[in-house]
Amino acid sequence: MERIDKLDKKILSILSKNARIPFKDVAAECNVSRAAIHQRVQHLIEANVITGSGFDVNPKSLGYHTCTYVGITLEKGSMYKTVVERLQHIPEVVECHFTTGPYTMLLKLYARDNEQLMNLLNGQLQEIPGVAATETLISLEQSIKREIPVHIEED
Repeated sequence: MERIDKLDKKILSILSKNARIPFKDVAAECNVSRAAIHQRVQHLIEANVITGSGFDVNPKSLGYHTCTYVGITLEKGSMYKTVVERLQHIPEVVECHFTTGPYTMLLKLYARDNEQLMNLLNGQLQEIPGVAATETLISLEQSIKREIPVHIEED
């Protein structure tokens, strides 16, 4: 990947705080043309520096009141890819990480209530071949959610 310069970092810093800000406002804040911002953002997307944009939907507004993290221990770590393929078919699983530490995998999922959570755990996750054990942690409150900060070097 090519080096990200100071202007790129300033653009990233602005967009990470408000992805819906018009390019003309970003251009004004950076003292460059709107076309320059458009080109820079397109380049950052093509370089996989910016990996997405969109809206965050509040799960509670859709009836998902329980946010849960599930640590999964696999019989063998090499089963990870096949387990992930099965997890792709469970829409309530919103994140999956291959981890070090006590679990092979860490999932984030949403459930409407405890009954659905129990079904997800007992009826789906624990039925996947290779899953040896699960440990469930229910999130009581999300206190921080943000993007990694973009530090801009001073001249």
